[in-house]
Parts: sequence; C-alpha cells; structure tokens
Amino acid sequence: MNGIKYLAIAAVAAIFVAAGVPKAEAQISLNIGVAPVCPYGYYDYTPYQCAPYGYYGPEWFNGRVFIGAGPWFHGRDEFRGHVNNNFDPQRGYNGRFPNNGERATMRSRAPRSFRGNEMRDGRGHANGENHGEGKR
Repeated sequence: MNGIKYLAIAAVAAIFVAAGVPKAEAQISLNIGVAPVCPYGYYDYTPYQCAPYGYYGPEWFNGRVFIGAGPWFHGRDEFRGHVNNNFDPQRGYNGRFPNNGERATMRSRAPRSFRGNEMRDGRGHANGENHGEGKR
C-alpha cells in the first residue's frame, strides 16, 4: 500500500514539475554565407548558381548592381520583376552559365532588348505569389 501511495505522490509531483517547465520555442539559425558574385545575377533557389545574361530584366539592377534574390534579396517588399524563364535550368535551359566571380561582358540592359515572360518577387515566387507563406 505504501508503494502505491509513493507512486501517486511521485506522479502528482511530476505533473506539477512538467507544468512549471516553460515550452522551448524552436529557433532556427541559418547562416548561408555571402551572396554569389555573378555578373548577371543568380537564381532565387538553391544551389543559387549564376544566371546567364537575359534571365533578369533591367528592374533587377540598380545601375549595374544586382539587387539580389532568394535569401540575399534586398529590394522592397512589394517588388515584382520580369525574368525570362527560357534561361532557367528548371525549365530546360542547358546553355552556358557564367561562373561565380566572372565579369559581365559589355551588353546593353535596355528594356527593349529584354524579353521577359514571367514575374518574380525575388524570394523564389513566380508571378509574385507567396503561396500561403507569411509576408517576409
């Protein structure tokens, strides 16, 4: 009988101890390093390889500096820019890709020479849709 009594007291004590312990909130710390140095920008999805000339439209550049994509995007929240997904390997492109650190060739970024066929938001969402994810 004493054994049951001690077991009951231990169970009640365990309930009070468990109730008093604060919940641990999950924290994710992800250090992905620095953005790739690509002459015409990089894709907004892993492995963030350099995108070829013609993938991004002129609105993705401030002067000659790419405004970023994916985790390094530093444009405004409501940003939407044109891309030409014919230059996307996920859509079948298998042409030449520039190397990380390669210099840009002298080409015009005139809007009339760009042929965009999709809108993107810089965070990996086509047509600027965030697919139910919270606003970042």
